Amino acid sequence: MNDRDVAATGKLAPWTHRVSAHVAVLQGQLDRIAEMDMPAHNEKLADKANCLLMAARYAAERRAHPFGSAKDLALVSIHETELIILEITPDEELAWWGPVVLAKGVQHLDGADPRLRILQEHLRSNRNELGAAYRELAVGVLHAANHAEEWDISRVRGFRNALLLASGIMLIIVLLFIVSGYSTPEALADKLCFSPQDPDNPNRKIMVCPLEEGAIRDVAPQGGDVMLVASLGAGAAALAGAAALHGIRGLAVPYMVPMSLLFLRIPVGALSAMLGLVLIHGEFIPGLTALDHRGQIAAWAIAFGIGQEALTRMLDKRGNTLMEGVRGSWPAGGSSPPPGEMTPPKPDQSSGH
Repeated sequence: MNDRDVAATGKLAPWTHRVSAHVAVLQGQLDRIAEMDMPAHNEKLADKANCLLMAARYAAERRAHPFGSAKDLALVSIHETELIILEITPDEELAWWGPVVLAKGVQHLDGADPRLRILQEHLRSNRNELGAAYRELAVGVLHAANHAEEWDISRVRGFRNALLLASGIMLIIVLLFIVSGYSTPEALADKLCFSPQDPDNPNRKIMVCPLEEGAIRDVAPQGGDVMLVASLGAGAAALAGAAALHGIRGLAVPYMVPMSLLFLRIPVGALSAMLGLVLIHGEFIPGLTALDHRGQIAAWAIAFGIGQEALTRMLDKRGNTLMEGVRGSWPAGGSSPPPGEMTPPKPDQSSGH
């Protein structure tokens, strides 16, 4: 065993500490079994398990990949090591594995899974002890449960990656709009300005832009107008997103879906503010043709920035659904419930049987 398994020196990400501690426990179990007399084929399995634990250490110690490849490598390596340890555990120590495998099977598999049902019936009739004859069945249940957990987590990872990609694209679009506002103000900045009637002289119009207002000859659209509107929209979206964080529950999945949703809101809010004011300028909204002063422009920019919640709230629901589908901790390795407290698998009610 290596001390770095537990210490995870220099790593700040919580998932690396969990992986390192779990690898240390698995390494200890593997070393203890390796000291016993075992068949040659089990020795080969033990060597493969050591290679898998090295891969998990490597994944925890390498620089984190933005799309989660290191986390996937660590999780799969740990799962396969657990399977090998179950395969090579001596018959006399196999009994306690039954409740552990059953608990994970109930946690991650459909209650109608026949392997899970057979294992449950065997444990129920055998005082919750797993016999050597049922070892391969237990391996099959654990293997299926591990894959189900990996699939649930991969769906969360895919959703998180899509959010990051969308955030990057939206941010690029916002930056292009801001740059165009500075380079060619008449392209976009001009669409954020309005020409209402002068309240002091109904026969004359004035120019109202986000940064300044006054006589038409004295005020001209500029890149700063685009920057201000984008900033107001982004700030309003960030504020609305921060308020939405109160309903987030803690989850041990190593992918920050709630924070990715918050990051997406910022460029979407900036884009909503700019495009919303362009719609007002183009008289797209009935009854709203010209804004009278800078305060109204700022207020509408904030309103459109908050209005992006209508879109991102649907994404919030999708993210919550995916995260709730990840049952159990990551990586799986916590204590299992006592056999008498485990919830038995329930038959599939949708089948009509």
